[in-house]
Amino acid sequence: MTQNDLQSERKRLVQMAMQLIDRRGAEVGKTTLASEAQMSRSRIDAVFPEESDLFDAILEDWYAPDIAIMEEVLDSDLPIQRKFFEFFARRFARERDRFRKDPASFALYVELGTARMEQVRGYIDLADHYMSILVAQAQAEGFFADLKIDKAMSLINQMVICYTSPQVMMMLDERLTEEKLGAIIDTLFAGLSGKESSARGVAGLKLA
Repeated sequence: MTQNDLQSERKRLVQMAMQLIDRRGAEVGKTTLASEAQMSRSRIDAVFPEESDLFDAILEDWYAPDIAIMEEVLDSDLPIQRKFFEFFARRFARERDRFRKDPASFALYVELGTARMEQVRGYIDLADHYMSILVAQAQAEGFFADLKIDKAMSLINQMVICYTSPQVMMMLDERLTEEKLGAIIDTLFAGLSGKESSARGVAGLKLA
């Protein structure tokens, strides 16, 4: 089997495995896939040597469009503030559409991903890596002053979590809009910095 044949077979089997997951409502292993595909276990093993390789391939398929979106935004010549919006908004719109198309299936994949967080972590780290590049570009233009990149990223992630966390998105759904996300991004660029704030300077609550 050539490398192209192997990639083609891998893609076909991943799609079949995802269809089985949708029908069964549970993760599918190599034994079940071999049975449903009417293939020998040895042939499945040739494509997915380790048991975890099958789920890794499913994750790769799930996140591939998100990676493409982030890389396209990074490579664009958009103004930095617009880049930030597109970086989050395009992925949010895609996940929202996928959720609304089949809420039960979406929730199942979120559950499976949560159970396999060590395998998912690499994609979260990759998104953070891309965002660190955006933060550095913004700082080069004078935004997010007096903040280290890691601190800026932590603050930004907390402020946009409704648009990046599938669990939160499922709970809020209709309350989340691109317009609101745009307002959050505008607010980030208008005031996020490392300067001492009046809120942190308050010693404690006082009765009126």
